[in-house]
Amino acid sequence: MSPGERSVPTSLGPYRLVRRLGAGGMAEVHLAQRFGASGWEKAVAIKVLRAEHRGRADLERLLITEARLGARFAHPGLVGVHDLGLQGGIYYVCMDLVDGADLAALIARRPLPRALALHVAEALASALAYVHDLTDESGRPLGLVHRDVSPGNVLLSRSGEVKLSDFGIAKATAEDDRTWGRLRKGKYAYMAPEQIVGGALTGAADLFALGVTLHELLLGRRPFDGEGPLATMEALRRAELASDPARAALGETVDGLLRRLLARAPEGRPDA
Repeated sequence: MSPGERSVPTSLGPYRLVRRLGAGGMAEVHLAQRFGASGWEKAVAIKVLRAEHRGRADLERLLITEARLGARFAHPGLVGVHDLGLQGGIYYVCMDLVDGADLAALIARRPLPRALALHVAEALASALAYVHDLTDESGRPLGLVHRDVSPGNVLLSRSGEVKLSDFGIAKATAEDDRTWGRLRKGKYAYMAPEQIVGGALTGAADLFALGVTLHELLLGRRPFDGEGPLATMEALRRAELASDPARAALGETVDGLLRRLLARAPEGRPDA
C-alpha cells in the first residue's frame, strides 16, 4: 500500500488488502484477496469508512445498513455483499469485485453511445424494480427506496455488466424515520422534486433520478442544472422540462421516455 493508504491495516479479518481502488466522501474501497486451502484464492472488494470518519456512529450505521441490505440481494444488476466484519474498531464490508469503472468517470470524457446508454438504463430499471419489490421474511413489502441513483453509484464492467451500488442511505419507507430526520441525503442534482422538499418518498423518486442519469448519459448534461446549488434545487423542485432540440433528435421514443421519467408528479412516472 502507498503511504496515503496506511491508515487501513494490511488485512481485515480473512482478507488481505492489496490496494485502494477508489474513495468517496464517506468511504473507500480496496482490492483484497481471500485465501483458502490448496491454493484457493478469490479477489474481492472491501469497503471501509475513511480514516477521518471512523468511530462516527451515524456513518457506521450507514455502512451496516448497506451490508444488511446487500445480503438480501440476488440480482445481476446489484453488487453482492458477502460479509460484514469488525476489527480494531473498523467495520468492513466484503463485496463483489467489479472489473470496470463507474459511469461518472466514463461520462467525464464524453456522453455514452446511445445503445450503451439505453442498455445501462434498462439494466438499472430492472435492478430498481427488484429493489422496490423486495419483501421481508413474512412477505410484507419493504418499500425500499435507493435515494441516491446517480452515475457515481453505477458500475460498468469491462464485459458490459451494469451494477447499482451504494445502498448506505437507502431507506425502507415503512421504517421509523427518526433515524433519518429531515436530511435530504443523496446527490441533490439527481433528486426528485418530492425529495428536494423533504416529502415522502416512493420508488418513483429513484425513477426520476434514473431519468436525470439517462439524460446525462445521452447528452452529456443534466436537464435541470442551474447556476449553483440553490438554482439547481429550485429547477428540480419545479421540474419544468424545457423543449430541447438535442433531446428531440434522440427520437420520439427516447424523448418520450425521458419526459415520463422526469415528470414532476411521482404518479406521472413509469414503474421500473
